[in-house]
Amino acid sequence: MTADGPIFLPQGFKFSSASAGIKTSGKPDLGLILAEPSASAAALFTRNRIVAAPLEVGRAALAKTGGRVRAVLVNSGNANCATGTKGVRACRIVCAALARELKVNASEVFPSSTGIIGVPLPTAKINHKLRSLAGGAEPTVERLRQFSEAILTTDSRPKLDSVPLRSGKASITGIAKGAGMVHPQLATMLVYLLTDIVASPAELTRALRKACEHSFNLISIDGDTSTNDTVLLLASGQSRTKLQAVRGEFERALIELCRSLAEQIVRDGEGVGHVIRLQIEGAKSRAEALTVARTISRSLLVKTAWAGADPNWGRILAAVGRSGVPVDPRRIIISIGDQKVCQGSSACAFDQTRAHAELSNPESRVTVRLGRGKASIEYLTTDLTSDYVKLNAEYST
Repeated sequence: MTADGPIFLPQGFKFSSASAGIKTSGKPDLGLILAEPSASAAALFTRNRIVAAPLEVGRAALAKTGGRVRAVLVNSGNANCATGTKGVRACRIVCAALARELKVNASEVFPSSTGIIGVPLPTAKINHKLRSLAGGAEPTVERLRQFSEAILTTDSRPKLDSVPLRSGKASITGIAKGAGMVHPQLATMLVYLLTDIVASPAELTRALRKACEHSFNLISIDGDTSTNDTVLLLASGQSRTKLQAVRGEFERALIELCRSLAEQIVRDGEGVGHVIRLQIEGAKSRAEALTVARTISRSLLVKTAWAGADPNWGRILAAVGRSGVPVDPRRIIISIGDQKVCQGSSACAFDQTRAHAELSNPESRVTVRLGRGKASIEYLTTDLTSDYVKLNAEYST
């Protein structure tokens, strides 16, 4: 399922969007999720030490409420990052203004921002739209899709998916944005996961950590970790189905949903021409496999070779060698598609035309076997094209 697939809307949530004039294009740039009467919440944030104001405010709000959220307010076009104490104050002003409209405590409003760094948040523009934003919220798929459009920046399309629990009594729906500055942990993105299961914040946190480890932390587009990354999981409890009763099914469904959203983010990466399923096998541990995958995915030489569908296995081998993992070069095997192209740090006899054709596909598989153990992972990454350079060379102008 994708943004065009069926959506199983969880009970207890309403959505709306508006244009506040933050984006010069005039496109929608405000999105609202209302949880009625409120929802249990769990959140994970960027590992970047430079964090945006809404992350500071959101963390504090979750701590104050014990993990309860009444509303999620998202603006796009302005990251409200590197804006100092004024940025934090601006975020609190907006949250307080929305809280007054909803007649709730300001700490029950969870804020998110995405866009250009270092620009003051236009609080007056946002506050001017809050009444109509709150009044226009509805529990419909159409409003959900409009919300997903309002949170986009350089994305070419919204990212949506939905997974019903087999019991038929509850569901999980996810909305994401992200196309550039994508590298864990977490990847650069905003993600909102909504379910009508009954769960405590602690239960949601455990499930969310596991889901992220198997999805959003296994992708990379450009190797940059953002300042605004947020993954928020909300549970309204309206289905009356307790997480304890369906824990295994719920956790599997959440992982499935997060993997779908993670893949949609990678496929919509800025300037992406080729998606690479990078399989690392034969590592001593999962952490070791991750280290190798991340080193390969950050290599500009590797990524530009992929952009040209060039089966230059030597660049991949060099990246493995500088990953810091104590590999034995004699045991390394590299394959492109179903062809072995390198073994023991030497070239294999392989069909270069066929390897080029494999890498020319919109999606291809590259496998690296380390010969050190039994751990393996699949890591989703991309090439690096001139379109990516052009977009990011002119982003703020």
